[in-house]
Amino acid sequence: MENISSNKAFGGWHKQYRHDSAVLGCSMRFAIYLPPQAAQGAPVPVLYWLSGLTCSDENFMQKAGALRVAAELGMAIVAADTSPRGEGVADDDGYDLGQGAGFYLNATAAPWMRHYRMYDYVSQELPALIAAHFPVSGRRAIAGHSMGGHGALLCALKRPHDYVSVSAFSPICHPLNAPWGQKAFAAYLGDDKQQWRQWDASLLMAAATQPAQQLPARVDIGLDDSFLAVQLQPQALAQAAEASGYPLQLHQHPGYDHSYYFVASFIEDQLRFHAQHLFAA
Repeated sequence: MENISSNKAFGGWHKQYRHDSAVLGCSMRFAIYLPPQAAQGAPVPVLYWLSGLTCSDENFMQKAGALRVAAELGMAIVAADTSPRGEGVADDDGYDLGQGAGFYLNATAAPWMRHYRMYDYVSQELPALIAAHFPVSGRRAIAGHSMGGHGALLCALKRPHDYVSVSAFSPICHPLNAPWGQKAFAAYLGDDKQQWRQWDASLLMAAATQPAQQLPARVDIGLDDSFLAVQLQPQALAQAAEASGYPLQLHQHPGYDHSYYFVASFIEDQLRFHAQHLFAA
C-alpha cells in the first residue's frame, strides 16, 4: 500500500491509501480515519462507508462531519471508492454508469465483468486489507448514502455474519424497479432479470426471515428528496421489513433533501446507533 495523504483530526488521523486490487484488477484508493484510541494499543471497531454516484472516498470524509464523533466513540471509519478506475477500465459517458457508479455488485456482462466486482471488493478484499494493516477489531458495521446505501444494505443482507449493524441515508431501496438500478443492472448483469433479483435490497430483506439473517438496521430519508418517489422507493424496503420481521428503523425527515447537508445533519445519530452494537459486550 502507498500512503498518499495524512491529516490529523480530532486527535486521530485521516489517511488515504492507494493499493493494487486483485479482485478489481486495477489500482484503488480508500480513506481511513483512525481515532485517538487506535494509538493506545487496543484494536478499535470499524464502520465501512459506501458513497453514492459520482463520489469517491473523499466526499464523506470531508463533508459529513463524522470524524469528531468517531474520535469521541473510538470508532475507525473506512471510506471506499465507488468503482474501479483507471486506464483500461470500462466507462460510460453517463454519470450513473461506469467509473464512479459501480453499484456495489459483481458484474457478469461484458465489458464490465473484467473489473466491476465491487461487492467482492468492499465486502471481502478491502476488509481483509484493513484487518492486516491497521489496529482494528473484528467488529464491523456498514453504512452508505444513495447508491452506497444500496450497497451497504446488500452487504448486510448477503453477509449478515460479517457485521453487527447497518445503516443508510437515502438508499436506492428497490433498484429492480428504479431507473438508476435498471440502467446499471442491464449493463452490468445483462438481460436475465433473475440475476437482477440477487442485487435488490428490498427483495433480499423480504426473504431474510430468520434471526441469523437479520441485523439492527437504520435508514434515514429526507422527505424533500427529489429522487424519493422514483429512484429511492423507501416504501418497498419498509414493506419488505414488515413482511420478514426485519428490525428496520425508518426515520423520515421533513424538509431534507439528498445532499450531504442531510447526511451531516444526522450522521451523529447513525454513528451512535452503530456504537450501541459495535461496543456491545
